[in-house]
Amino acid sequence: MDELVRVGRRSTAALVADQLRVAIMRGEFRPGGQLGEVELAGQLGVSRGPLREAMQRLVAEGLLRSERHRGIFVRDLDAEQVRDVYVARLAVEQAAGRLILSAAPEVQAAAAEMLAGALAAMVAAARAKDAVAMADADQAFHATLVAASGSPRLRRMADGLLVETRMCLTALQETAPPADELVVEHRALLDAVRSGDQALLAARLESHMAGAVQRIAPEAAAASATG
Repeated sequence: MDELVRVGRRSTAALVADQLRVAIMRGEFRPGGQLGEVELAGQLGVSRGPLREAMQRLVAEGLLRSERHRGIFVRDLDAEQVRDVYVARLAVEQAAGRLILSAAPEVQAAAAEMLAGALAAMVAAARAKDAVAMADADQAFHATLVAASGSPRLRRMADGLLVETRMCLTALQETAPPADELVVEHRALLDAVRSGDQALLAARLESHMAGAVQRIAPEAAAASATG
């Protein structure tokens, strides 16, 4: 085999995909909206080849959908899809929690320290009454929890689910929940990690996810409760 050439930096398509992912996550492209190749290529200063590759990556991730002879659209979200996102998140984050709390004490301590830093960012955003910073800090807290597990596969799954979560919040949540309540909920998660109690952390994660579905899509939460 010929010697492989070291890749020094990420491809243009990967960088474009990152920008589009953030724009979708923050609601700059609304669910159901069409993405125009010519306009986007001009705004981003790239050719249409890397842009098409980037958009196909996001189609594969489930953030965009492709319609033959029509184009590329931001995926629509409904109440049932919201519930499904949080069901998947719960499974991933509970698995991450089990890995953390079954690891060596120093691993658990390091995870708690990282989560404390993420919680501090949430507290700062709450004090500043900055809704975008609060959403970013919320997402970072959960990404940190999964990353602390040391599982690359859980982390990849969580990254995609957290982007979908922000899409849910932007598209369907009419008003943001009180920042102080979110801080209290996440402090409870941190306390559960510090306790080393796997059952407690699993229960608090379940309550946290169920509360989020109730806020965003109460009809889906009601269907789950009666089903």
